[in-house]
Amino acid sequence: MVSLQPDLQSALLCDDVRQENNGKFILIGIFDTIFAPQWPLRYHRLFVVTRWCSGSGQFTQRTRLLRPDQKTPVVETRPITFQMNDPETLVTNIEAFFNLDFLTAGTHWVEILLDQQMKIRFPLRVAAMPTPPPAPVA
Repeated sequence: MVSLQPDLQSALLCDDVRQENNGKFILIGIFDTIFAPQWPLRYHRLFVVTRWCSGSGQFTQRTRLLRPDQKTPVVETRPITFQMNDPETLVTNIEAFFNLDFLTAGTHWVEILLDQQMKIRFPLRVAAMPTPPPAPVA
């Protein structure tokens, strides 16, 4: 079989993932920003969902979440190995992260690698909780 690099159809961050009896996935709370009341912040649960298509062969995915310095990892996953038997195969990978420590506000970076090559890199903003506007005076 000739190996054909797959395309990354999507990569999303969300609060939770469920799977229905029919195999469909339900992504709950898709986001791109985490708001924190104080620092450091321990974020209890975050999911990364990736979807691969149009490939064939065996591949290894790895996900990294980097601090604003773009070098220091918050977390880096163990490799996920997956098989695509033909270009019509679709693969959905779900990774769960628990108790992530964000030390400061700033733009963090999510990187998805396939066989050690970066396929996508996108920002995850970690920001102070916005202050609510003052209540109207009666």
